[in-house]
Amino acid sequence: QVQLVESGGGSVQAGGSLSLSCAVSGAVNSNYYMGWFRQAPGKEREGVAMLRYGGTFTDYTHSVKDRFYISEDNAKNMMYLYMSNLKPEDSAMYYCAAGPVTAKLVRNPLDGTDYKYWGQGTQVTVSS
Repeated sequence: QVQLVESGGGSVQAGGSLSLSCAVSGAVNSNYYMGWFRQAPGKEREGVAMLRYGGTFTDYTHSVKDRFYISEDNAKNMMYLYMSNLKPEDSAMYYCAAGPVTAKLVRNPLDGTDYKYWGQGTQVTVSS
């Protein structure tokens, strides 16, 4: 069983920065993908960024490339999302997720439907 706990959300003005953290417990290894997803009210869940745990593969949705950076610290069992140049459209509940690598995830690593484990979320609000 894998448990994920997010922290670090908050309110910031447009152009500002925030860092999100995800504390990971359980049997996550290099055969897992981990990612950050977000969902704004009235909108579908969106994959923001992901990485292969213990590896170098990462992927980002187009709208956050060059603004967001995903990373992990295996020694601390943590995953992070550094967000810079934030925009009002980045406002959403952000979720940490993890799942064993599947053929479907290899094809579309930002597809949340194949991620098995989810955190409770942390709110990010960006004001203009």
